[in-house]
Amino acid sequence: MRCICVILDGLGDRGHAAFRGRTPLQVAHTPYLDKLAALGMNGLYHSFFQGIAMSSEMAHFRMFGYDVHDFPGRGLLEAVGEGIPVKNGEVALLARLVSVDEEERTLVLRQENPEVDAHTCHVLQEEIERYEKDGVEVHFVPTKGIKGILVMRGHVSSQITDSNPIYEGRPLMEVLPLHGQRKDTGAHLTARILNEYLIWCYRTLSEHPLNAERVKEGVPALNAVGTQRAGQMRHLPSFEEKWGLRALSIASGPVYVGLGTLLGMNCHGATDSEEPGKDLLDRLRAAKEMEDFDFVHVHTKAVDEASHAKDPDVKRTVIESLDPAFAFALDEIVPDKEVLLVITSDHSTPSTGKMIHSGETVPLTILGKYTRRDGVTGFDEIRCAGGSLGVVRGNELMYLILNFLDRGKLFGLMDSPIDRPYMAADSKPLKVK
Repeated sequence: MRCICVILDGLGDRGHAAFRGRTPLQVAHTPYLDKLAALGMNGLYHSFFQGIAMSSEMAHFRMFGYDVHDFPGRGLLEAVGEGIPVKNGEVALLARLVSVDEEERTLVLRQENPEVDAHTCHVLQEEIERYEKDGVEVHFVPTKGIKGILVMRGHVSSQITDSNPIYEGRPLMEVLPLHGQRKDTGAHLTARILNEYLIWCYRTLSEHPLNAERVKEGVPALNAVGTQRAGQMRHLPSFEEKWGLRALSIASGPVYVGLGTLLGMNCHGATDSEEPGKDLLDRLRAAKEMEDFDFVHVHTKAVDEASHAKDPDVKRTVIESLDPAFAFALDEIVPDKEVLLVITSDHSTPSTGKMIHSGETVPLTILGKYTRRDGVTGFDEIRCAGGSLGVVRGNELMYLILNFLDRGKLFGLMDSPIDRPYMAADSKPLKVK
């Protein structure tokens, strides 16, 4: 058997007054998702602890069965996904051009996502491309629009705080070593050089003629750089080593390509169009055809992006646009008894309020020839709560997948020096001399 695991990014939500306390998923018309839930066993999922708002990359890391303490950092994942070389010992951070106002010697974030034409963006990014001091090199690598990856080389460490506050109206933050890194000279050096680089960027960009023109036109200057989510390369067991499953990821976005690459998955980089339902259907079809893989991760970011519009009606509309793609799952995937179908989300994304993501559980449905069938009749955050799976957390999801693939190992059996949750393929046979 093999598994097709569909992740509807940011699907969960809060109750909204406009929907009489219900979520966008509850009020959305989703006949095909509801039919799938009625055929399977259901529950709720959280990748860590309820109430904790998880980022997409960390939630996926946990879903794939890895420990939070081993997470290499989103900056590294995006660098790998963008094809930017990051060697062992180097640090990669998310970076972007932002607009700030200087107030009482602090740089207050005015616009975190300012509008800019491609030429101006390119010219300004070139101005801050390289910086070097005290043996540390800083390289700004543009990726998309105002965004980029900052690569730091030298005696550096990823154990530092962010400078980008994300929320407008708050000051850019001084970069500091993380708590417990008092004796880590690399973390202190990295923080100091990065702070000096950020101040240098502010002064360099503020004096640029293109920004002077923007100010004259009444447009905020792109006069600072914000950084966050530092990461460094670290050794991780591959997904196949950890779970005994040859894996494929079908997703758009460099963070998912980067994560899949670091975990030894084959990655099929998808593209997003103006028709998210068609995109999802194409990915489900591809997953069905990829019979050489034991685990296929199918991902769509459409619902999460709709949530960030902070309009529950927009989110409901996008959810409804995805639902017809699951007709294919009903007709072509479910009848194949050698496929286990998992449908869930990585986290909740509230479509109102200030939080970027929120900590509520998300619905989970699992269908296969070894699953139980419960009495749930619809796929949403409330009806799935009455299912037979209960609340599933963290890497429990992967253990359930192994179980329903009929590949789980009896706990306590030791068939190899490294204890795996599946029967080891590399166990050493006893030979008679």
